Amino acid sequence: MPWLHGGAKQDALPVDLLLPVTGRTYVARLDGREMHDTDAVLQQFYDGLKLPDYFGWNWNVLSDCLRDLKWLSADHYVLIVEAADEALSGATSEQRLLFNTLLQAGQRWSYAQRSEGIELGRLVVVMSCDDASVPSLQGRLRSCLAETASS
Repeated sequence: MPWLHGGAKQDALPVDLLLPVTGRTYVARLDGREMHDTDAVLQQFYDGLKLPDYFGWNWNVLSDCLRDLKWLSADHYVLIVEAADEALSGATSEQRLLFNTLLQAGQRWSYAQRSEGIELGRLVVVMSCDDASVPSLQGRLRSCLAETASS
């Protein structure tokens, strides 16, 4: 999936995978360590993405906002979630909601073909964590992707 990248925080992704050749790009950095409950997750998105005042502070509205992004004056969006494995780590069902929301938003904004043959979505999500947590995070993301694909 060219719009979702998960890996260790020290692994550098080539800039070509994240940024478009031209246009305005908005980059938001969120911290999974600060996402201990739903309210904290929504606050991170509100602050990081400068969500509009009409934001409704629930999962459905977050999903709607991520699928729209009109209030941000940009052509492309990069959403970086650092310590993604720690987001809602004590609430498995809510963590699945978060991951599914990001996967569905990424699918909504995917794919744009570059002349170099690289496919790039208008929304790129980068989820990083420490080395030891990479297999677990990738497994949870694969599970959510399978769930999203079957619905």
